[in-house]
Amino acid sequence: MSKLTLVSHHLCPYVQRAAIALLEKGVPFERINIDLADKPDWFLKISPLGKVPLLRIEEDGSQAVLFESSVICEYLEETQPGVALHPKDPLTRARHRGWMEFGSSVLSDLWGYETAQVADQLDAKRTALISKFATLENVLTDGPYFAGNDFSLVDAVFAPVFRYFDLFETLGDGDIFEGLERVKRWRKTLSERASVKAAVGEDYPQRLMEFLEKHNSILLRLPAAA
Repeated sequence: MSKLTLVSHHLCPYVQRAAIALLEKGVPFERINIDLADKPDWFLKISPLGKVPLLRIEEDGSQAVLFESSVICEYLEETQPGVALHPKDPLTRARHRGWMEFGSSVLSDLWGYETAQVADQLDAKRTALISKFATLENVLTDGPYFAGNDFSLVDAVFAPVFRYFDLFETLGDGDIFEGLERVKRWRKTLSERASVKAAVGEDYPQRLMEFLEKHNSILLRLPAAA
């Protein structure tokens, strides 16, 4: 048995993808959180990009390190038993990989949204997010998950995206998902899944609020947040 260690950060949505995949597979692993504002030397030595997540794999006295969440998730899918998180059909699997990349583009807009300091920046990113969620509305089925009844890596990608809005909506911007009934149903289903809940600590909302304060986010100056 390999010993798996997930090198992590409390808020990182990419880390959450890997954690969800590990939890869905039922794989024992250790999780080590680091401070990305003060990266330890041992981390910098093993992280080519200086980013999380990393998956450290120790077996028979040797050690390997994987970086990039998509690579980690694919490795787990190929090496670990348990429920399949990717479709068997090559075309469907390739399509899922494309939507995983689409999820990364949503996170890029989400970063600009949560760190916006003026209204114009917030509005631009808000418009971009609404457009992307509308695109998703058109590809979702009536099933509870992206692929219908089966939880997949696409779900692992979007669960951390939706988690942000649990806090953002309390600050006064609550209609991004207006009219997107399939997206709203998908979001709710993901929020209730055990692996998604366990992918972050109980202090996640507090840490996210501190992040917004650190970046002087305009979200904290909306009427409902005052």
